[in-house]
Amino acid sequence: MGDRGLHFLVNVTGAGYHRAAWLDPGVASSSFIDVGYYQGVAETAERGLFDALLLPDIPQQNAAIATAPTQSLEPTLLCAALAVTTERVGFIPTLSTSYNRPYNLARRVLSLDHASNGRAGWNVVTTAVPGAAANFGQERVLPREDRYRRAAEFVDLTNLLWDGWEDGALVGDQESGEFADPAKIHPAAHHGEFFDVEGPLNVPRSPQGRPVIVQAGASDPGIRFAATHAEVVYGAQLSLPGAVEFARQVRALAAAHGRDPDQIRFLPALVPVVAPTEREAEERWEDLQSRLPPGPTEAARLEAALSLVPGILGGNVDSPLAPEIFEHSQVPHEGFPRAAARFAAETGYSAREFARHISGGHRLVIGSTQQVADHIEEWWRAGAVDGFTIAPPAFAHDLRSFVDLVVPELQRRGIYRDRYPGRTLRANLGLPVPANPFTALVNTPQ
Repeated sequence: MGDRGLHFLVNVTGAGYHRAAWLDPGVASSSFIDVGYYQGVAETAERGLFDALLLPDIPQQNAAIATAPTQSLEPTLLCAALAVTTERVGFIPTLSTSYNRPYNLARRVLSLDHASNGRAGWNVVTTAVPGAAANFGQERVLPREDRYRRAAEFVDLTNLLWDGWEDGALVGDQESGEFADPAKIHPAAHHGEFFDVEGPLNVPRSPQGRPVIVQAGASDPGIRFAATHAEVVYGAQLSLPGAVEFARQVRALAAAHGRDPDQIRFLPALVPVVAPTEREAEERWEDLQSRLPPGPTEAARLEAALSLVPGILGGNVDSPLAPEIFEHSQVPHEGFPRAAARFAAETGYSAREFARHISGGHRLVIGSTQQVADHIEEWWRAGAVDGFTIAPPAFAHDLRSFVDLVVPELQRRGIYRDRYPGRTLRANLGLPVPANPFTALVNTPQ
C-alpha cells in the first residue's frame, strides 16, 4: 500500500489538549498567545521528526474561556512565525471554507508555503458553530450539504489558483530583462455556484507543487469530501475495527473518483499519556485530573469528559453505555458521536470505563513507553492508520515525553524514520507532486 512509513502530526491547541494543562505551575497562563512558547513546541516536534504542526481554529470566542484557554492566534500568521525557527517540520493552519474567500485564502497559504520553503498545508473545515456565523454577519449556519458543496467548489478553485503559474513562468533573466512569461501564467476564470474569481494569483506555484490538503470530516458528506479532495485525513477514530472500516471506505470512494487510494494518509488523533512505567503514567494522568475543579457529582464529571448533555447518565456510571446515548453529544460534529456509539457497542464499557479510553472526543492511551508504542504499532500494522495526530494533554510535559520515550522505541522497532526524507511537507509525507493541469493542457497535441 504505497508509502508505509509511520507519520505524526501534532495538534497544537493552547497549552495542551487537557482542560487543566494551563494550570501546570511551570506554564505561564499567557502561553496560549506567546509565540516563543509555540516555537518551543515546534522545535520539540521537529526533534521528534514529526511531519507537521496542525493548528485548529474556530473564529469565535471560546465558550469555556472562564476556565481554560484555547487556540486564539490566527493560525496562518502563527505558522509563519514558527517557520523561521525550524527547517523541516511542516505547518497546517485550519481555515474555514465558510468564512473565507478563495483568492485571499489561496494567496495566504501559498505565501506561507513559500516562506517555509514548501512546508505548508491547509486543514479544510466547513465550521458548523453558530457563534462563528454571527461573527461574519450570517444569521444561521449553512446546512451540512450546502457547506460541503461550497467547500468542494472552494478547494477546486484554490487548487486552480495554486496551479496558475506553470513551471518556467518565472524567468528571472537579468541580462535580457525578462522577468516572467505571461503566456505561462493562467487565470482561473471561474464562475460557479458560490464564487466568481478571475485570477490569476500573483504568487508563483509552490516549491512542493501545491500545499497539502488536510480534512477531518466524518459525516457522510465529510467522507465523500475526504475521498475526493483530502491527502491527509484527521479525525476521531476510537476503535481499531472502526478505524479499519473508515480507511477502507474512504479509499474505496477515492478509487471510484479516479484517485490513487494509497496517496491518502490517515492520521487520527491520539491523546498519549506516557512515562517509563505504567504506574508513572497513571500518576501523571491523575495529576492532570486532580487540577480540574470538582464537579457536583461523578456522573457530571463523566458527562463532561464524554461530551454528553448534563443529566443524561442519570447518575448511573457503572452500567454499559447504550450506543444511542451519544446522539445527545454536545460535540457539534457528526464524526465523534458516530465513532463513540460504535466504540460503546463494541466494548460494552460503562461511563467510568469509557472515560479511561476517551479524552476530548479522541482516543486516550495511558501507559508505559512500550504500551503506547504497542498501541501505535498495532493500529499501523492493521492498516487502520498511517500514523497519528498526537494531541498532548500538556505540551510542556507530554509532547516532550512522547518524543523522548516513544519515538526512540518506534525507531528501535524499525518502524519509524531516523531522519527526514525530504525538505517539503509533501516529500516527508511520501506524497507525489501534483501535475499542473495548465502545463498538461499546453503540452497536449492538438
